[in-house]
Amino acid sequence: MHDTVSLETLGIPTAAVITSEFVEEARTQTHALGMPKIEPAVIDHPLSTLPDSEIEARARQALPLVRAIWLGLEASQV
Repeated sequence: MHDTVSLETLGIPTAAVITSEFVEEARTQTHALGMPKIEPAVIDHPLSTLPDSEIEARARQALPLVRAIWLGLEASQV
C-alpha cells in the first residue's frame, strides 16, 4: 500500500491488488498513510500456493477491479 499511496500522491493512477486475507491490513495502512479513500482490488485468497492456471484465473478476477479503480468506478459498476 505504501507504493500505491506514493504513486497516487504523484498523480499516477494506481491499483493495489491484494487477497481477501489482507483487506483490514490494507485499510489500516491507507488510513495511517493519510489516504483512507484508496481501495485495493481484492481477489480470492490464497495466491502464492496456486498452480499457474489458477494464478491466471486470479489475474482475470483482478482485471475488471483494477480497471474500475483506474476509471474511478465503484466496485458495483464493474
